[in-house]
Amino acid sequence: MHAYRTHTCGQLSAGNVGETVRLSGWVHRKRDHGGVLFVDLRDHYGMTQIVADADSPALPVLDGLRVESVVTIDGNVMKRSDATINPNLPTGAIEVFARGVTVQSSAQELPMPVAGEAEYPEDIRLRYRFLDLRRETLHANIVTRTKVISDMRKRMEGAGFTEYSTPILTASSPEGARDFLVPSRIHPGKFYALPQAPQQYKQLLMVAGFDRYFQIAPCFRDEDPRADRLPGEFYQLDLEMSFVTQEEVWDTMEPVVAGVFEAFADGRPVTPAGSFPRIPYAEAMLKYGSDKPDLRNPIEISDVTDHFHGSGFGIFAGIVESGGVIRAIPAPGAGAGSRKFFDDMNNWARSEGFSGLGYINIKDGAPGGPIAKNHGEEATAKLIAALGLGDNDGVFFAAGKEAQAAKLAGLARIRVGEQLDLIDKDRFELCWIVDFPFYEWDEDEKRVDFAHNPFSMPQGGLDALNGEDPLSIKAYQYDMVCNGYEIASGSIRNQSPETMVKAFELVGLSKADVEERFGGLYRAFQYGAPPHGGMAAGVDRIVMLICGAQNLREITLFPMNQRAEDLLMSAPAPASSKQLRELSIRVVEQPGQGTKKDVPEVVAPDAG
Repeated sequence: MHAYRTHTCGQLSAGNVGETVRLSGWVHRKRDHGGVLFVDLRDHYGMTQIVADADSPALPVLDGLRVESVVTIDGNVMKRSDATINPNLPTGAIEVFARGVTVQSSAQELPMPVAGEAEYPEDIRLRYRFLDLRRETLHANIVTRTKVISDMRKRMEGAGFTEYSTPILTASSPEGARDFLVPSRIHPGKFYALPQAPQQYKQLLMVAGFDRYFQIAPCFRDEDPRADRLPGEFYQLDLEMSFVTQEEVWDTMEPVVAGVFEAFADGRPVTPAGSFPRIPYAEAMLKYGSDKPDLRNPIEISDVTDHFHGSGFGIFAGIVESGGVIRAIPAPGAGAGSRKFFDDMNNWARSEGFSGLGYINIKDGAPGGPIAKNHGEEATAKLIAALGLGDNDGVFFAAGKEAQAAKLAGLARIRVGEQLDLIDKDRFELCWIVDFPFYEWDEDEKRVDFAHNPFSMPQGGLDALNGEDPLSIKAYQYDMVCNGYEIASGSIRNQSPETMVKAFELVGLSKADVEERFGGLYRAFQYGAPPHGGMAAGVDRIVMLICGAQNLREITLFPMNQRAEDLLMSAPAPASSKQLRELSIRVVEQPGQGTKKDVPEVVAPDAG
């Protein structure tokens, strides 16, 4: 017999009744029923009920153990009585009568419970992550994550892609976030950067003739954490294709992504491959107030600016006169309720930092509220008809400069959908957002800057860069969105050296700057670069959506906390004096930081 187990804790069934078995695992729960002890024994694969009574030598040993101790049980498989069968457990038809027990490891008193799913402070969960990972939901999420990644690989290989690994130690890149820097011991005073993404390398692979590349790529960005982005590192399904249009990228990747969701959706509907809506960025910002719309929400925003020219509702008329816009957010059925819903929405808008939300509530066919009263009966009737509102509907209005009104309208759309329970949360709605602006205006710097990926191809190419208003140029750039989350981003790349230089010149960088900052890519484009494009899909966000988790820490093995600290391994931590000397680094105090262990300063090797 095997030293530790003949079966796993999720394996035994009625077909094993009468067999002598050996199981090993953790003591999950104990229940004392007057001299009969029931123990739920857990391992990675499942749970088996162990029974010990006065006839079992295992009884006093098991009775004296704390939960989460590791034991090996020798015993006989017995059929449960019909009344005690647990249909929710794969092993629920049997139990094992313990003839002997070996304690492999005794557990101390637990700092947090493993059994059950009770909320527990995050700092405790992260400090004792090895215990947290034993909990059922988190353990299952991690297993699902591994299966999702495996499924992605199979689908990518089936689509003709080959996995290649790109370097981890590289040069700083303009991805838009801070780099993590790694000091070089061999080259004092110089630093590597951890890759924010394999962007330049995967383009170089296309220039090198590899045609279809992918990898499950680790990426590193020194960003502030949030619920849908972990501090430090994340993983993406990174890919690139040669000789393709953006439509071919979409047609290739829809079956991959939709297939992954379908494989793990447990019957929940998924937007079928080949039917992802393709929504221009400008349309998305107008109709949804966001470039990552949740299409499970049926509410669509409308521009009603023209309805308020010369309106009797002076506040809106003044906003329109000064160049602002008015956006309408329908609230189906809200007019049938009390005024409190409308007041609460207005208070919510103020709590979000806006001046408020105007509204009209239609109760029993009669429009109510200050806007309806002052806008005029005929004008209000035209507005209601244009919006397609019916009896007992309501509508909110976001007013102001276009960007501000779009932001408020987008947030209000989400809020109204949630408050009125209009969102079907048991489905996955996927779409593409396309035709992003190539440039945007940087108000702080008072100059044009790249709106997204600087390596994208501008629509119209070099002619557009030479002859059009930069802020009117669109890019061959696209995002994939699911349920209000951006889960992928990509573009057709700019492989022309002349176009590349001109694109950067419009944001204030010279040809010499391009050659210095992106020398490898720029040189490669001199020697025959195929048209190419690709995208990167966020593995973490996809798994989070599939698992129904609300936070990326619930699908990640060993995440950091909100302050980018690894509480389990105590990182980051000070380096030793010897390590700093080897790296030619001295740690100096920064103003207001109060310690000399905060920020490294590079010093020359002979600086003492």
